[in-house]
Amino acid sequence: MQFYNYFTPLKIPKILQYQGKFPVIWLITLSYLCLILLLPITALITKSLTIGVDNFWQTAINPVALSAYEVTFITALVAGLINGVMGTLIAWILVRYQFPGKKIINGAIDIPFALPTSVAGLVLATIYSNNGWIGQFFAPLGIKIAFTRLGVLLAMLFISLPFVVRTLQPVLLELEPEIEQAAHSLGATDAQTFWRVILPPLIPPILTGMALGFSRAVGEYGSVVMVAANMPFKDLIAPVLVFQKLEQYDYVGATTIGTVLLLVSLVLLILINLLQKWSARYAD
Repeated sequence: MQFYNYFTPLKIPKILQYQGKFPVIWLITLSYLCLILLLPITALITKSLTIGVDNFWQTAINPVALSAYEVTFITALVAGLINGVMGTLIAWILVRYQFPGKKIINGAIDIPFALPTSVAGLVLATIYSNNGWIGQFFAPLGIKIAFTRLGVLLAMLFISLPFVVRTLQPVLLELEPEIEQAAHSLGATDAQTFWRVILPPLIPPILTGMALGFSRAVGEYGSVVMVAANMPFKDLIAPVLVFQKLEQYDYVGATTIGTVLLLVSLVLLILINLLQKWSARYAD
């Protein structure tokens, strides 16, 4: 019996049993996701937790950080809502109407994708400062745009607009005008046609564009740091606070705030995706 036990075959780990059964494309995909996405996130969370849970919590909820979260997420949410409306309007006009200069305007929508964000911030700060082309008209009214929270909102609107427009345009192109004509022929008014025929299939792509724009706005740094005063409790956003921590060699503090940004953004995106699925079901 003992002799038999010496020669009992070794147990092969389950993961090795499946070796050769996974298609190569799966292995490449999983490896790429691990290297590009999962490992950096794991390193961020691991580094932030090296100080212990109590110190992590105290760092994450200090008054300056809480103020930075509020400015970041609330302003990004407002920017997403505004661009949800204005981006839909712009996409509708670009798809449904022909007018001189349409190709130029259509191409200009992608400028925030290509323009360096620091350049965008510099341009916005110049135009909307008290002596700028647009800011000079608001200054006499006591409204200061550049180097305030309004400047932060402006920068977030600028960089997140293309996400809504480019997400909506393909859906609008596939929306057949015959359906609207059929609704009109059945006696529906313009308002009824819009709310009951046109809007339902547009809600999922609008929410998708808003989610993408919101995510982009939360992580924006280059343009905001140029157009805001970056003062705590006023217009300091969390990504700028992270950079300020790094300048002070407070690496754990920077990773802690980064982890909070990551987790809150993840929760918000999950909620938006659930809302998107619900709206898609409603549209069907």
